[in-house]
Amino acid sequence: MSLRDAATVVLVRDANDGAPGFEVFMLLRTVKSDFNAGAYVFPGGGVDRSDGGAEAQRVCSGLDARQASARLGIADGGLAFYLAAIRECFEEAGVLLAADATGQTLSLHEPATQQRFAAYRAALNDGQTTLAAICEQEGLRLPLGDIHYYSRWITPEGMPRRYDTRFFLCRAPVGQEPLHDGEETVDHCWVRPQDALARHAAGSFNLVPATRKQLQFLARHASVEAVLAAAR
Repeated sequence: MSLRDAATVVLVRDANDGAPGFEVFMLLRTVKSDFNAGAYVFPGGGVDRSDGGAEAQRVCSGLDARQASARLGIADGGLAFYLAAIRECFEEAGVLLAADATGQTLSLHEPATQQRFAAYRAALNDGQTTLAAICEQEGLRLPLGDIHYYSRWITPEGMPRRYDTRFFLCRAPVGQEPLHDGEETVDHCWVRPQDALARHAAGSFNLVPATRKQLQFLARHASVEAVLAAAR
C-alpha cells in the first residue's frame, strides 16, 4: 500500500472558561468514514497536486517554497503541505488562516462576510474553486510564518489506507468560529488536551494513536504561548 502525503493542523486558543490553560479544536469523524471512523481528530487530509502550485505560491507570505521545504526537512514540495493544512482547515472546520494586505487576520464576524465565505467553503469542497482563487478574489494572503510544523507520523503497515502526515500548530484566529461540515465530520468541540486524554481513558472520547500522541505533547504545556514556543 503506497503512502499518501497528508497535513493536519491543530488550532489552539486560550481556555474559554476563564481558567488557566488552553483548548484545541477537534472534529468527530462520521462512523461511515473510511479512515479514522468515529474518532475525534484535528482538521486535516490528503495533499492535493494543486496545493503547492504556482497559483498557490502567489498568495503566500512568511515562507517561500525553499524555506517551507527546509522546515519539513525535504528537498522540495514543502509548500504543498502548508497549503494543504490551510485548505483542509477551511474545508473541514470553516476556518481560513489568512490575512488581508495590511496583515489583519481575516474575521468573519459580519453576517454578509460569513455568508460569502460559507459559499466559498462549499465551492472548495465541491471542487468548483481553489484556495488560491479565493485568496486572490478577496485580496488575502496566507501567513505561513504563523503556522508551525512540529511533527510527522506515518500510518503503520497493514492499514487499508496509509498516510505520511505532517502536523502543524496555529493559534485560532479571533473572529472565526470553527464548525464541522456535517458530512465527513458530524460534531466538534474545544477541549483541553488533558481533558481529551482523560475522557479517552474513560472510554468516552475515541482517539487513534497518532492523535493521542499529539494530545500528550500538547498536554505538557501550560499555555498557548508555551505550546507555540515549543512548536517553533
